[in-house]
Amino acid sequence: MNLDFTTAKWVNQPKKFEITPQFVKITTEPNTDIWQRSYYGFRHDNVPALLIESDNNFTSFTVRVTFKYYARFDQCGLIIYRDSEHWFKASIEYENKDFSRLGSVVTNYGYSDWSTTDIATTTVMWYRLCRRGPDFIIESSEDGIYFKQMRIFHLHVLGETSPKMGKLNPPIQSEFPIDYGLYACSPMNSSFEAIFDNFRFNDYKWMAHNAE
Repeated sequence: MNLDFTTAKWVNQPKKFEITPQFVKITTEPNTDIWQRSYYGFRHDNVPALLIESDNNFTSFTVRVTFKYYARFDQCGLIIYRDSEHWFKASIEYENKDFSRLGSVVTNYGYSDWSTTDIATTTVMWYRLCRRGPDFIIESSEDGIYFKQMRIFHLHVLGETSPKMGKLNPPIQSEFPIDYGLYACSPMNSSFEAIFDNFRFNDYKWMAHNAE
């Protein structure tokens, strides 16, 4: 099912953006970022994010992101945002013209982690995020056809899962809606344009695990 972000809601609406049924364009502003505590000590939560709500426990969200970074840490990608202390993001963070960091951040109870791998600096990436209750898998692709796993993660605020085949263990909070969406930011004194398109929802790909 194709997504239409024309009715989506903003967290930290940017000054310059464009939303159509086919694409979303965000122009970042300097000194915008999202992070909580871990290692660096600081807390940032002024990232612009455009969100769509879904209460589907078993779903998939796919998007293509096109961009041209200018400064270190410039980034754009996919996000889940519950509140400032419970969220997830996947993106490429720019380092230099030779390499950047493809990675993701999971923030539980106000503490962020950062899982990355170095890749050749690029200007386009696809992401696919699949949900099974409070558990998720994030994948990336250079062509939108062949996806590679980045990580499996759990959002604690959504409850727990049964150890058998990933079945949900009711009652759990993961029956509550989740806000999926798009984000772009420039933590340094920079600005760039991010274009999001090829949105797909409910193209479910992550099957239950059977260890037997």
